[in-house]
Amino acid sequence: MTLIDETSTTPTGGPTLEQVRRIVTELPGPRSAAILARKADAVAAGVAHSMPVSVVAAGGGVVVDADGNSLIDLGSGIAVTSVGNAHPKVAAAVAAQAAQFTHTCFMVSPYESYVDVAEALNRLTPGEFPKKTALFNSGAEAVENAVKIARKHTGRQAVVAFDHGYHGRTNLTMALTAKSMPYKAGFGPFAPEVYRVPGSYPYRDGLTGAEAAKRAITLIEKQIGADSLAAVIIEPIQGEGGFIVPADGFLDAIVAWCRDNGVVFIADEVQTGFARTGAMFASEIFGIEPDLITTAKGIAAGLPLAGVTGRAEIMDAAHAGGLGGTYGGNPIACAAALAAIDAFENDGLVERARQIGEVLTTRLRAIRESDPRLGDIRGHGAMIAVEFVDGETGAPDAALTAAVAKACVAEGVIILTCGTFGNVIRFLPPLSIGDDLLNEGLDVLATALQRA
Repeated sequence: MTLIDETSTTPTGGPTLEQVRRIVTELPGPRSAAILARKADAVAAGVAHSMPVSVVAAGGGVVVDADGNSLIDLGSGIAVTSVGNAHPKVAAAVAAQAAQFTHTCFMVSPYESYVDVAEALNRLTPGEFPKKTALFNSGAEAVENAVKIARKHTGRQAVVAFDHGYHGRTNLTMALTAKSMPYKAGFGPFAPEVYRVPGSYPYRDGLTGAEAAKRAITLIEKQIGADSLAAVIIEPIQGEGGFIVPADGFLDAIVAWCRDNGVVFIADEVQTGFARTGAMFASEIFGIEPDLITTAKGIAAGLPLAGVTGRAEIMDAAHAGGLGGTYGGNPIACAAALAAIDAFENDGLVERARQIGEVLTTRLRAIRESDPRLGDIRGHGAMIAVEFVDGETGAPDAALTAAVAKACVAEGVIILTCGTFGNVIRFLPPLSIGDDLLNEGLDVLATALQRA
């Protein structure tokens, strides 16, 4: 079986896999089933998977499994492969760096590519002020270090996170994360001095941004006190919680309150960063300038890399040796990041994200005209979600969501669910996907809804 079609290219250029949805076996096919059986024997049960396949290749807008099934990718590895899998620039940069050296530990023997990535992040992230960056391995690690930096800078301990927020699976980030199952259940006790307040969820709370901010700030002042608070952390668009877009004015008011009270405002842009929302960073959409911003996922096209970037005086608060890690800013990951950033800036991917968003929202709104179970359609750019509800009561319908996702998967479309209530399907296609595949994936979704 030939997997590579040299005449087929993604919107970003370069040869890729044949860009078709093709189902030649039931999922999983026999080869994938055999590999998944080995997984069950060898891999801890807590490491689950949502697709019943074993991947052998991916590119453009498709993922190919061991049995030759070609699936439409509407997930990007949860917003990681935004430039596409095996983007030519990334693949070349990784190969060249691996041939030079794979590791030295930046804390022992520094190298230029780490500095290059830091300079790029300092330049690209929102805020016209001097910035500095530290690199790590994962989004959770970036969040933990952002909190460490904020505590050191302020001399305070308390941290505020928001309802529906997701920040990771380590001990501190589990404490910051709102949803218990599957992220927190049975894993406590959690890190102390973490507090949670309601955010802005326009579809369900009916509040203006100003009203939601006032509610949050009142709780912070009464239950914690600004003098005890080191940082407020929030995803500008909440990801795992359901792609919740705050009402206009909410983030502005929270940022202003933080400025007035010497509290560090941390924007967790692990999922929203790097062109995903039709802006390089979602903070730009809301016109805010975070003190610190955490990044990962799309930053290095699938290689493990994360960063904390922010005001130089805050970033410099940590003492020498207080930040770092053996693998943080690995040279191969840095090479991938520089190539991915090149693609984001020069291959039209920010605009492509906006185009994808227009296709998604137009099609989903058309479906909603005849199906009231699509309660809310929201998001920006190539980060769009639909919240499924009981068509009469508006109550969250997790069963419908699961059934639709399962049906799409069976027909060869990678679909991801999310939401605190388990009733949201999220669309995170690679920015290299073509409109034909995108529309075909939505056709499958529409058919699944008709049958559900």
